[in-house]
Amino acid sequence: MTFWELRDRAMRFANALEALGVHKGDRVGLHLPNCPQYVISYFAALSIGAVVVNLNPLYTPDELKHIAGTTGLSALITFDMVLPVVRALVSEVDIPVVIVTKVTDFIKGMEVSTAESLELEERWHHFSTLIEGVASPKRSRVQVNPEDPALIQFTGGTTGVPKGAVLTHANLVAGTLQCSMWGNPTISLIPPERRNVVAVLPFFHVYGNIVVLNWATFCCATMVLIPRFDIEEVMNILSGFEEITFFPAVPTMINAVINHPRAEELRLDRKLGLLNSGAAPMPVELIEKVKDMGIYFSEGYGLSESTALGIANPILGLKKAGSIGIPFPDNDVRLVDVEESVEEVPRGEPGEIVMRGPLIMQGYWDNPEETAAQLREGWLHTGDIAIRDEDDYFFIVDRKKDMIISGGYNVYPREIDEVLFQHPKVAEAVAVGIPDEYRGETIKAFVVLKPGEEATAEEIISFCREKLAAYKVPRSVEFRSELPKSVVGKVLRKILREEEARKRKAEEQI
Repeated sequence: MTFWELRDRAMRFANALEALGVHKGDRVGLHLPNCPQYVISYFAALSIGAVVVNLNPLYTPDELKHIAGTTGLSALITFDMVLPVVRALVSEVDIPVVIVTKVTDFIKGMEVSTAESLELEERWHHFSTLIEGVASPKRSRVQVNPEDPALIQFTGGTTGVPKGAVLTHANLVAGTLQCSMWGNPTISLIPPERRNVVAVLPFFHVYGNIVVLNWATFCCATMVLIPRFDIEEVMNILSGFEEITFFPAVPTMINAVINHPRAEELRLDRKLGLLNSGAAPMPVELIEKVKDMGIYFSEGYGLSESTALGIANPILGLKKAGSIGIPFPDNDVRLVDVEESVEEVPRGEPGEIVMRGPLIMQGYWDNPEETAAQLREGWLHTGDIAIRDEDDYFFIVDRKKDMIISGGYNVYPREIDEVLFQHPKVAEAVAVGIPDEYRGETIKAFVVLKPGEEATAEEIISFCREKLAAYKVPRSVEFRSELPKSVVGKVLRKILREEEARKRKAEEQI
């Protein structure tokens, strides 16, 4: 699809939404994987001043009910594979406009669905039919201002009920411009007609939304849409391209690609222009392997509340393995005392990251209490703990809520993760604090071994004992075939902590 075709279809869809009664300020739920329909819907909704609400296609009816109820959705754009979930949702929540597409409708050579073939409810609408029904598309005449809400990105599921971070049009523009400028040292040297990006990060996640969708549109790059991360599919897709300009990913994706048996055959060092990691800390051991292969690499840091950006390693210039880098332009960053959250800590000491600038959200949707707790005097309190070195480079220590207090010591589990990753038999690992009557908390490691490898708990513990102070060494190890992850591949410590808490409660009841 060309950019001109995208513009035409987005205008037609925008006109169709207005004709259905969707107005400026109305919330429009995008319940879609990475597909052309998402891109069309996104720009159509924004162009009429509607507020996009990103919805994970894997959400259950209860999860969707919470978000739909909180935001008061005026419209929902969804697809054929999740219709049972949507039917369960609309039986409990009134959503005036429901629009359905078949996920394959925009694949050339595939038959386009109809409302009848999808067996849609009488009052529901068919996506392609709406677009085709607009004979003479016109630009929206709605005035959209920088301070108007553009996107509600739900976040914070790891700390309880998800909260909707409200990002304005100014936030999205700032994020897109800053992301583009940050990559200019290398990207600007590539003619637009050769630029492309692997779009495997989901657009309904803020990282994929800004760093892939918005970046690609602004930089005239072709988006190679991949609806889900399946390693064999991804390797096959990579094999079909002579060059990939930009591949934003998360550590688990990078780990899978770099360690795939075909990695050497595909000559990824020649194929990949820039590999970027975000959403979770990338182990230093993996960073070094990427660099050894000759792949250009950078790592950054951001949150939904900061439009996916905030701090990153320069594309050209000093990079430090294990560092998230330096602040983006116009983004002020301080490290404050973990307990008091006011006084700035001395250089080299751990402190909570607080940020302010054009990337910071307007607040949480219909949640003044959480907004007041996270946004104080213009500063976003991130809950992430970092140190700043002599060159003003930031190093994430851990999440404030992930910090383990064992025997009176503060233990940051990421430090243990890094050591576990150095073990030659370990593919993935994560350390978690679990309740302990004597120490308050004790440390447990969850480990996924590389294919064909075998190891004992004592072997892993002994390895850690050589590299960590005694109070940081895991007391137990559990081997698993996989670790619980978010939709973008971020390991969820919270799930593991909850599992351990349930086990302990069950043991106490016995």
